[in-house]
Amino acid sequence: MEETIQPQMGLTFERVWAAIQRIAEQTAEQHKELAEQHKELTEQHKELTEQHKETERAVKELAEQHKETERFLKENGAETDRRMKETDRRMKELQKSMGKLGNRFGELVEHLVSPNLIEKFKALGYAFSRTNTRVKYEDVNTGEIIAEVDVLLENGDSALVVEIKADPSIEDVKDHVKRMKTLRDYADAHNDKRYYLGAIAGGIVRDSVKDYALKNGFYALEQSGDTMSVAATPELWKPKRW
Repeated sequence: MEETIQPQMGLTFERVWAAIQRIAEQTAEQHKELAEQHKELTEQHKELTEQHKETERAVKELAEQHKETERFLKENGAETDRRMKETDRRMKELQKSMGKLGNRFGELVEHLVSPNLIEKFKALGYAFSRTNTRVKYEDVNTGEIIAEVDVLLENGDSALVVEIKADPSIEDVKDHVKRMKTLRDYADAHNDKRYYLGAIAGGIVRDSVKDYALKNGFYALEQSGDTMSVAATPELWKPKRW
């Protein structure tokens, strides 16, 4: 007797065909994604190839420049060395001249500015008893100069730190703010309980610089003839104390 094979329940041609279609769609989608990735990789490879060529060109150019430099130095080394020595000599002369100019400016500060400041600030209610010029503050541990002051007016209660420039700028005012903070720290470290005041002085003090100085609590000193005068301050303005 022959055995009869019964078909699997629920398995129809339509379901098999639908499953095949889903697999085909998934395969097509995966193929599309792979094609896009392949395209991106191809573009990246192309870019890297161009970059590599550009790098090779740059390296070749540098090599040629290096050869040219070596050739030039070989042919002109003695002349170049002579010119460098001449440049060094001129730089030293310039530095020496600048040093002399700085000393002369310091003398100008001492003889034209500082003698009148005590009287100028006495009229504002300050009783400064002594004046020092070109004062340097050193770190006691390292000996390093941490601050330099053009003119320093002092008494037992307060000190006025004056920074002098021919034509002070806003950056000069900012630097003076830093200087005042440094001096305050120095005073605290040396048990100096006095309060410190600041001032900016110049042969020419532009309005923008004057306003910025006042905004930061500094007096502004302007040239008046052969002396310095304290610029007028706004009503209710008070100098900053460090």
